[in-house]
Amino acid sequence: MKEIARNKKAFFDYEILETLEAGIVLVGSEVKAIRAGKVNLKDNFVKIMRGEAFLFGVHIAHLETANVYYKPDEVRARKLLLHKKQLIKWAQEVGQHRLSIVALRLYFNHKNKAKLQVALVKGKKLYDKRESMKKKALEMDAKMAFKNHSRGF
Repeated sequence: MKEIARNKKAFFDYEILETLEAGIVLVGSEVKAIRAGKVNLKDNFVKIMRGEAFLFGVHIAHLETANVYYKPDEVRARKLLLHKKQLIKWAQEVGQHRLSIVALRLYFNHKNKAKLQVALVKGKKLYDKRESMKKKALEMDAKMAFKNHSRGF
């Protein structure tokens, strides 16, 4: 499994409740652009409309080697391929509990298909973000102390 892009901001801003693997509908040279790593997952969201899931806010850059007359919109809405039961369940969760759906990672699976890890998330409050920053700083300090101790400093 080769990870192409990761949404680091989502791990900081949201509490992740549940994750799923989804296929993504791509056109033209977008797959080659993804393989080249020209993807930005920052500030994306998934919206369920008429029983289908669409991904908004993902930027896939156009390749210079691709046909100049065919340039798909770089930030267009892209359809996600999910099972109908999962879509219905998540649509109800979003409506009832005021949750969101965001993309966390974009990767190629073992069959060499582009997949997207989407998550049902709940927004963190400011004090939760501060708590996660403290926890991360403590973990880094512990790693540095262990590293320095093993070196003999």
